[in-house]
Order: sequence, then C-alpha cells, then structure tokens
Amino acid sequence: MKGVTLKTGKRSFLRIFFTPALFLLIGVSVWAEEDVYRQPLDSRTMGAFKEVTALLAKNPYVKGDFEQEKILSRLNRSLKSSGHFIITSGEGMVWDTLKPFPSTMTLGRDFLIQSRPGAQKTILSAAGNETFIGLAEVMSAVFSGNAGGLLDNFEVFFTGNAAAWEMGLIPKSKAIAAFAARITMKGDSAIKYILVSEMNGDSIKYLLSNHSYPPELTSNEKSFFTLP
Repeated sequence: MKGVTLKTGKRSFLRIFFTPALFLLIGVSVWAEEDVYRQPLDSRTMGAFKEVTALLAKNPYVKGDFEQEKILSRLNRSLKSSGHFIITSGEGMVWDTLKPFPSTMTLGRDFLIQSRPGAQKTILSAAGNETFIGLAEVMSAVFSGNAGGLLDNFEVFFTGNAAAWEMGLIPKSKAIAAFAARITMKGDSAIKYILVSEMNGDSIKYLLSNHSYPPELTSNEKSFFTLP
C-alpha cells in the first residue's frame, strides 16, 4: 500500500497509543478536590456508579473538542495540543489533533492508524495480538463508560452522582499499569476530565468539551475507521 507503513507488536502499539495525542488538558476543576482514592466502590455507591456509567454509555456516538497537556516532571515542562474527538461504542475512537501540528489517530477494534498531512500512514494490526485487542477494549471501556469493562479491568473508586461525579481507576493488568498507574475521571452527563498518572511521575491531563451526540457518523467520519 503506497504511503502506508504497517507495524505489528505490543511495544509498537503501546508506544503510539500512549502518546500525548490521546490525552488532553483541563484548567481549573469545578469539582471538589476530594481524594477519590479514599472512596472504594462498594454497596453504598454502586447504584450511583451504575447510573453514571449507563448515562455515559447510552449514546453510540460522541463528538467534541479536546485540549491536552502532558507534564514531563523530570524536565519541568509540558506539551500541549488540541483538536476534535469522536468516540463510538462499536467502531473505536478518533483523535484529530489540529494544534500545534495536524495529525490523526484512529483506534479501531483491531487496528490503530496514525497519520499526518503529507506523510505516510502508520498502521498497527492487531491480528493475532490478544494484548493489543485487550488494551483497545480497556481504553474503549474507559472512554465510553462501559461498567462491565471498568469493573473487570480496574480497581474502581467512586464518589458523587449523575450531576457531578469523580472516578478513580487503578489497573489490574500489568500491561496497562506500566503506562497508566492511575486514571482519574470527572464529569456529569459526559466525561469532562481525565488525569492519567504514569509510573515515572509524568502525568497527562485532558479536557473534553462541546459534546454532541449524532445519531450516526458522516461518510467522511466513517472513513476514519476504514483501512487503506
């Protein structure tokens, strides 16, 4: 395939998937700064947790804008980017970065595509790679509010209700924990904030805004999920 680079393997997937292009920035949080990790999910909060995740998962397509900041603690600097996102319950996710440099990353059910204007597309195939597929399913569960996927793959901490909630996720899988020691999320009827704390002390913050819920994707948006 002309203009296409095909890669396979767990390390290639992780290196591209856990890049700043996926993670975003939030400024000042409007939620209380209570330490959610002191609130393990239990019988008292399970009802509210299921209500929130059902609310997040009810729309098959979610579109909006993102801003991202990756904080490099050892270098005392940060990297910022912004653009548009698409999250689907079946096809996967698209992160279309506009600033500072245009690029697009599509995470499908069994592939990942990264592209830049005027450059080759890099395609990672998940054929026969259960780790790839597992990680894709886990991250899809995080962004779509899949309650079963969250409970299966994370120790879950939760406080709040459908109007304002906070969730903490500690990965059970070593493969995920190696890149995301904790994932903290906040929101209301949609996920608005995610903080990814890495094992090396770095962190990635992001803000999702201007959410919309179309009944279906446009033909151009569908093309993101089509392999060249």
